[in-house]
Amino acid sequence: MPIDVIPHRPILGTRQILWGNEAACEAFARALAAAPGLRHAFIALQGPLGAGKTTFVRHLLRALGVQGRIKSPTYAVMEPYDLPCGPVAHFDFYRFGDPREWEDAGFREVFAAPGLKIAEWPDKAAAMLPPADLTMTIDPIDEERRSVTLNAGTPRGLALLEAAA
Repeated sequence: MPIDVIPHRPILGTRQILWGNEAACEAFARALAAAPGLRHAFIALQGPLGAGKTTFVRHLLRALGVQGRIKSPTYAVMEPYDLPCGPVAHFDFYRFGDPREWEDAGFREVFAAPGLKIAEWPDKAAAMLPPADLTMTIDPIDEERRSVTLNAGTPRGLALLEAAA
């Protein structure tokens, strides 16, 4: 009986870091925001509910210049931002369930256009998403600390990994 082989996207580099508190998350977000390749990257965020994915995105968006309230796109699926550094699209695919929604909402065009894309719960839309430049897996250790695994899936992701070190 043949065995189905599930293709694995290559990992060009990996790094494990510890966020001892939210200030460490913010510092990492600021360092990543300063990386030149970020402006056109796709970052996939993984981790359980309450891991800190949205908190990280809020810190990253603040570091990129977003003023005012930063909403979670849990119900809207996508929140767009038009920044001086370029467009940013923050996705939350937690409630994503219908592949037709991908086409109907114009997400294919968003991913094809220039700009930063950040996706929480990318596994819910994995069949439609391009390979992530950088995949961040955030695992809670306790109330404050987070273990973060960074995997670079593209040369751009590898540059981001090195820039945020």
